[in-house]
Amino acid sequence: MNYLIKTTEQYRVGSETEAKKLIESAKADKAYTLNKYSSEYKCAKSKGEIIDEWFRVILVKEFNTEKEPDCYAEVEYTVEQGAFPDPVTKEENESEGLDF
Repeated sequence: MNYLIKTTEQYRVGSETEAKKLIESAKADKAYTLNKYSSEYKCAKSKGEIIDEWFRVILVKEFNTEKEPDCYAEVEYTVEQGAFPDPVTKEENESEGLDF
């Protein structure tokens, strides 16, 4: 059996308030122990001007101890349709003769 020990998650949120809410929500969740967290202001600049601003939130969640795991945790990730472009299109596969 596989036991999930620890995960590190990084999030992008739009404001400091959202970052604080995300951290407080993670602290309150009893499914894991929040071992470490941080929030950092980030920005993108172009020609010296700020063109985008956000906060990066990092959460380190521990589900089990490595020496004596006592529960089984399953993680599921979902991505909204169209959120990320598919790097390999069907036309490219067909033109190269690849079969997936």
